[in-house]
Amino acid sequence: MPDAEKQVQALTNYLWSRHLPVEPEELQRRAAHLEKKFLENPDASQTEEKLSEAVLRALRRTTYHWQELSYNEGLSLVYMAARLDGGFAAVSRAFHEIRARIPEFQPQTLMDFGSGTGSVTWAAHSTWGQSLREYVCVDSSAAMLDLAEKLLKGGSDSGKPYVPGVFFRQFLPVSPKANKRKQKEFGWMELCCTLGRGSCQICHDSGLGLQVQFDVVVSAFSLSELPSKAERTEVVQTLWRKTGHFLILVENGTKAGHCLLMDARDLVLKGKEKSPSDPRPGFVFAPCPHELPCPQLAAPKPLACSFAQAYHPIPFNWNKKPKEEKFSMVILARGSPAEASRWPRITQPVLRRPRHVHCHLCCPDGQRQHAVITARQHGRDLYRCARVSSWGDLLPVVTPSELPPSPAIDPPEN
Repeated sequence: MPDAEKQVQALTNYLWSRHLPVEPEELQRRAAHLEKKFLENPDASQTEEKLSEAVLRALRRTTYHWQELSYNEGLSLVYMAARLDGGFAAVSRAFHEIRARIPEFQPQTLMDFGSGTGSVTWAAHSTWGQSLREYVCVDSSAAMLDLAEKLLKGGSDSGKPYVPGVFFRQFLPVSPKANKRKQKEFGWMELCCTLGRGSCQICHDSGLGLQVQFDVVVSAFSLSELPSKAERTEVVQTLWRKTGHFLILVENGTKAGHCLLMDARDLVLKGKEKSPSDPRPGFVFAPCPHELPCPQLAAPKPLACSFAQAYHPIPFNWNKKPKEEKFSMVILARGSPAEASRWPRITQPVLRRPRHVHCHLCCPDGQRQHAVITARQHGRDLYRCARVSSWGDLLPVVTPSELPPSPAIDPPEN
């Protein structure tokens, strides 16, 4: 592929800097504000037509122009080189959160929405490969699905898949809330299973499969690809209805990615609709130690709640040094919030200083806290634990009152 390095870098930068599309209501609000601003400084020669043109020009100049990416064969290869390894690292970190806290959890089925080149499948197989028997990969791009299947077969079209039990489709399974006309128009088997690859055992065993749930449902870097808030809402509701135990959402570690995840989190927590086959409520398993509004977004200067995962990239000739994936995530689970850990979460890199440690925490009471931990004041056990902790870890403190109050000014990095 000519200029592969430049194409990979360009796509990486574009995906990282991408914003969410502006909603029609927001566009109307901006247009009304601009029109009012122009009318405050009237021009004698300004007609209604010229005013409309001026407003449109100002909107084009100040509004982010979101475009849907169409992944053909060439762009899919570039995406694989740019995002397969980083996506694997981020999703593996989310899976590790579940496995470390609930080692007895052994999922048998997994659905990946927006599966792309299959990084979720590889990460899930490395985490729960002994128990998983069914991987359902959903992506609207046929080229992406073909590439993901080829990677599973070692780069060939006819080889034996390295991970057994993987099925590909271009549509989400129909849910009980789905439009009846669409069910009649397309038919369940066409919506459920990708044509030409046969039906998956789950859908075959359950007839129409309208009540099918998966032990783990994942959407990694996919919600930001949807063109509107209404579509994101519909997809999140469908994914939650399909969730048997855990719904894992991962996006870029930017303000846009974090806000998107908080919207999805609130939608599930406050949603009144329940799956007909599973009335259990939802709660936040990670990273938040609470179901309250995010303190990061409520701060005077809003920050993205993000984490970093180091990894070794695919060893292309331009890509040989260790890298770090910065991402935001939320893991939602079915059951009672009492089942979740309520220890504070470390939300920034730990600052280790002589005889004391600085930890920025998100606490169970929904507040942020900057804790300065010393062996003299908090004991050697907690001090040593804080000193070896990392960004994203839980700190085993029962209540934030055991920690000293936050100082007015954070310490310098150096």
